[in-house]
Amino acid sequence: MIIVTGGAGFIGNNLIRGLNAKGREDILVVDDLTDGTKFRNLVGCQVMDYWEVEDLGSFIKENKSFPGKVDAIFHQGACTDTTEWDGHYMMQNNYTYSKQLLHYCLDHAIPFIYASSAAVYGTGRTFKESQKNESPINIYGYSKYLFDEYVRRVTPGAKTQVAGLRYFNVYGPREQHKQAMASVALHFNQQLSISGRIRLFKGSGGYADGEQRRDFIYVSDVVAVNLWCFHQLKITGIYNVGTGKSRSFNDVAREIINWHGRGEIEYIDFPDNLINSYQSYTEADISTLRKAGYQHESLSLEDGIKQYLDWLNAGAD
Repeated sequence: MIIVTGGAGFIGNNLIRGLNAKGREDILVVDDLTDGTKFRNLVGCQVMDYWEVEDLGSFIKENKSFPGKVDAIFHQGACTDTTEWDGHYMMQNNYTYSKQLLHYCLDHAIPFIYASSAAVYGTGRTFKESQKNESPINIYGYSKYLFDEYVRRVTPGAKTQVAGLRYFNVYGPREQHKQAMASVALHFNQQLSISGRIRLFKGSGGYADGEQRRDFIYVSDVVAVNLWCFHQLKITGIYNVGTGKSRSFNDVAREIINWHGRGEIEYIDFPDNLINSYQSYTEADISTLRKAGYQHESLSLEDGIKQYLDWLNAGAD
C-alpha cells in the first residue's frame, strides 16, 4: 500500500495518476474535502480508499499498524496559501502534523517523501539546500523551513528513507481549486480569455516591468522526481525540485499570447500588501539532485505551457 496525503490537491492527484501509470492502485488517499469541489481531481484516479486528515492523525497518534505493508508515505498535504497569516493554523497543518507523520514512518520503517518549498529561501539569491541560504518571509515559508530543520536534526543515521523535495513554481493540470494560489500560467490564461489582456506587475525588487523571474516547473516533472525517489530508497536528504532556469513573467505571458494568437500585456501597480513578502526571483540549484543520480531533463517553459494550454483549453476539466 502507498499513502498519499493531500491526494485531492494539485500535486497529490497528479502523483496518484503517476503511480497508477506505474501499475499501483493500492493507494490510500488522505485529504480534507471541506472544499468539496476538490473531488473532481480524484475522478479518474484508481485508489484503494479515502481517509480524512483527522482519521490518519488519530491513527498515528494511537500508533496503530496497518494490516499490510506500507511501501511509502508521500506527504503532499499542507496549507500552501502564502497570504495566510494565521500562524497557529499554519503550524498545526504544516509543522506539527508533518512531525507526527515523520516519527510514525521512522518507528515503522516506512519511506517518507514529503513536500517542502522554495519559499524557505525568501528573498535570497542563492538557492542551494543550506541553512545559510534560508530566510523565509512569510509564515508558510517558515513552517516549511522549520520542518526541514527538524528533519535535519532527527534523521541523521536513520535507516528509513526521508526525502524532502523543495518545489519551486509548479504549474499544470488540475490546480483550479487553488484559486488565488494557482499558478500564474492558469491566471494569465484566464485573464486573456476574459479580457484579451494579461496583467503583470510593474517593476519591483530591482526588476523592470514584468521581468520578475521564477523557476517554473511543470507538474509532470515534479511527479517524476517523486517517483524516482520512491524507486531509489537510498535517496535521503533535502533536494530542490525545479528546472534550474529562471524565466520572467513576461516570458510566460508571451507564450500564452502566442498559443492563443492574440492578446496584449498590461502592467499594473505592485500591491502594497506584497511589499517585503514577495519573491521577485527564484532559480533552483539542482546540483544536489543531480549528484544523487537524477538525470531527467525537465520540460522547457515553452513545451510546458503548450502542454498545459492544450489541456486547459480542450476543456479537460
